[in-house]
Amino acid sequence: QVQLVESGGGLVQPGGSLRLSCAASGMIFSMYSMGWYRQAPGKQRVLIALLTSGGNPDYADFVKGRFTISVDNAKNTVYLQMNSLKPEDTAVYYCNAFSEQEDYWGQGTQVTVSS
Repeated sequence: QVQLVESGGGLVQPGGSLRLSCAASGMIFSMYSMGWYRQAPGKQRVLIALLTSGGNPDYADFVKGRFTISVDNAKNTVYLQMNSLKPEDTAVYYCNAFSEQEDYWGQGTQVTVSS
């Protein structure tokens, strides 16, 4: 059974940093592309960072230069380093693992940016 478990969310002041983690189990981690999405209240879930297997990372324009996606295949974990956080980054952040035939989601972790 595939499971994705996010952690690392919380309350942070504007300008601060957080690192989200997504630990995967029940899957051959390196065979999947990984993405981070977020969903703010009343808004649709949007892709913010993508790392395809063997490819380069890609980012939504509104997080470029501030967020970094990375993976540790030995730990079956994908990370999202978030710097220079803004109040508009407040959302629930979700981890996604997908291949041509499969698509898995974590339960989400809340990130709140507020003073």
